[in-house]
Amino acid sequence: MKLQTKIFVGLLAGVAVGAASRIAGLEGLRAPLTALDPVGIAFIRLVTMVVVPLVIASLFVGVASLGDIRRLGRIGGKTLGFFLGTTFVGAVIGTVVGLLALRGEPLADAERGTATLAATRTPTLLETLLAMVPQNPFASAAQTDLLPLIIAVCIFGAAATVISDAGRQSLMTFFGAVNELCMVVIGWIMVLAPFAVFVLIASLVARLGLDVLQRLLHFSLVVVAALALHVLITLVPLLRVGARLGVLRFFRNVSDALLFAFSTASSNATLPVSMAASRNRVGISNEITSFVLPAGATINKNGSAIYKAVTAIFIAQLYGVTLGPAQVVAIVLTSTFAAFAGAGVPGSSLVTTLIVLNAIGLGSQAAAGIALVASVDRPLDMCRSTVNTIGNLIGTAVIARSEGEALA
Repeated sequence: MKLQTKIFVGLLAGVAVGAASRIAGLEGLRAPLTALDPVGIAFIRLVTMVVVPLVIASLFVGVASLGDIRRLGRIGGKTLGFFLGTTFVGAVIGTVVGLLALRGEPLADAERGTATLAATRTPTLLETLLAMVPQNPFASAAQTDLLPLIIAVCIFGAAATVISDAGRQSLMTFFGAVNELCMVVIGWIMVLAPFAVFVLIASLVARLGLDVLQRLLHFSLVVVAALALHVLITLVPLLRVGARLGVLRFFRNVSDALLFAFSTASSNATLPVSMAASRNRVGISNEITSFVLPAGATINKNGSAIYKAVTAIFIAQLYGVTLGPAQVVAIVLTSTFAAFAGAGVPGSSLVTTLIVLNAIGLGSQAAAGIALVASVDRPLDMCRSTVNTIGNLIGTAVIARSEGEALA
């Protein structure tokens, strides 16, 4: 049985057991279910453990790998600009859609957490922006204040593109190995996910009833709607105007890559299929394909930025956190940077979403919120991976057209 199937079974079992505890005569189930909460919290702590090394390693490798900008010149600059721009726009769309479409009262058991958060003064927009400037990256990492850390890693990664090839390669080898270690650890931790989801959902339903599941379904639909909107109003116009290609013909030519991305929920695993479609059916040269698509698989996470923004708003509303201008800006910026820090493998986006939640001051509520959305993460991961791949392929076509190539 596949992991995602086991997680879904854990979700259903948790719902069933939690709902049973609310039936007259079975109230005795509630106490033991609530007592199991620390098991779920321990799982989230293990996931959180991977955040700092994953962010540092994956983001450094992604930025430093753009050292090829010196060799490919303007192609590298266009690649970085396209992916950064569309990811930022995706984060804005996710934030706007989330703010407009997600409405609801805080969870019944969130009052204590809300009161604690309310007691903390909300930072101004200027203070939020100033806090993003790195001062001590190690202190930022220790305090899970990861946005300054991300910016620091980007600066050092950019510096690595201009040092000697031998020095850069040594750094790439080291941080690439750290990134691989993080993927192995995430794989081990996710083995525990089905039981953790069962425990967390059963406890939640036992305390709150089935209302939380309706909220979760609404959240999932909003994420999918935001992803679709991004494709329609951002990526498709870029395909028509920038690449000057027909929409239906383009999607037909790359349909195998999109189906592969949807089924595997991994833009990295889809890379060979995407490269074949780009070269053989869209008619993009090997020079453009071999640079832009691998770079996109590493740094382009349009769909992930949208998901993180909507998730942050959803969890903030669940815990009654008021989102002012400073928090909205923080959501957009951290969703963009955290998306760049993610890895193109299933489940990694859950880890980096904690960056966004911590940035808006959710603290301990961040872990509980992530546990809740983990139960529906797999189908949403499939959707956002497909959007990531669409962005990679359209970006490759736009850059190829800007270089004067004739496309199919």
